[in-house]
Amino acid sequence: MSYAWAVDISYWVCAGITVISAAVSFGYSLAGLRTSDAPSKTASRYAFSRSVALLAVALTALFAGSVGFVAAAAIAMVLVQTIDAVIGAGIHDRLKTYGPALTALFNLAALVWMLVA
Repeated sequence: MSYAWAVDISYWVCAGITVISAAVSFGYSLAGLRTSDAPSKTASRYAFSRSVALLAVALTALFAGSVGFVAAAAIAMVLVQTIDAVIGAGIHDRLKTYGPALTALFNLAALVWMLVA
């Protein structure tokens, strides 16, 4: 295995996981916006706007060809998913705890692999 191939594959894996993470976050925020009642609609709109921005950054990073750009997007998504897992734990919802926690761990592992490759 050549060094260049290892860097290429680790870059694409990290960028891909980051995009998937941002897309899932976007999906949940869209669902929350669509089902929110009037009192929580404003908070749902703020969450949605941030999710759109994170997805745009992750997609841009995917094609930017910059390890630093992908790393920054991955760090942001690791933080988002980690906080989502804490929120899931707080409401005692296993899916909303373990799903984001595993996503954060996979994204972190891919990030470390990319950075050391």
